[in-house]
Amino acid sequence: MNGSPEATASPSAAAPKDYRLLVPREWFRVDLTQDRWRGRLKTFVDRQSQGRNVSPDLARNVWTTLRNAAEAGRARGAMEFFLLTTSQNGGMPASLLVSLLPLGETPADPRQYATWLEAREPEGRAGRKVSVVDLAAGTAVRVLGTTSLDIHVHMSGGKGYLVLSFSAPLTGMSGPMEQLCDVMAGSLRWVM
Repeated sequence: MNGSPEATASPSAAAPKDYRLLVPREWFRVDLTQDRWRGRLKTFVDRQSQGRNVSPDLARNVWTTLRNAAEAGRARGAMEFFLLTTSQNGGMPASLLVSLLPLGETPADPRQYATWLEAREPEGRAGRKVSVVDLAAGTAVRVLGTTSLDIHVHMSGGKGYLVLSFSAPLTGMSGPMEQLCDVMAGSLRWVM
C-alpha cells in the first residue's frame, strides 16, 4: 500500500487483516474485544489510586466514567482503549479509543468523507477543524477540537475507516499533546 489517495480509495484493493500502532508504554491498554475488559479497567483505576491521595468516591467516579466510555465505544465498534497513566491526582490526562467504522452511509472517498463530517457537525462543535491528511497508512480525515483529536484513516477493500479518537480533557489538545497524538497516528501501519 503506498498511501496515495488512489490506492487507498479503491474498494477492489485488498482489505487489511489487522493494524499496528505505536503507543508509548506509559499508556495502559484495554482490549475491548475480550470479555475481561472491565477487569482491566478496574486494574487501571486501582493502580492510579495506589499511593496517591485519591478518595474512594473519586476512584469510583473514574471507574464509572471509563466503563461508560468503553461501553459506548464498544457499541460503536471500539476495539482498544488506551489510557495515559501519568496523572498525580487520579484524573485521566489523556485517552485513545480505536474503533472500526464500517462504510454504511459514510463516503468511501476521504475528501468526500471530510465534507460529510463537516456537514454533520452540531453547531456547538463549530470550533472543530476538519482537514484531510496523508499518513503512511493512507489518506485520513483529521478532526481537531479543543480537547479532542479524531483521525479517521481510510481502509482499503471497502472496509471503512479506522478511527483513532484521542481525548485530553485536562491539558487540551494543543502543543505537545497534539504533537504526540499526531505521531501516534502517523505510526499506524496495516497488516496485509
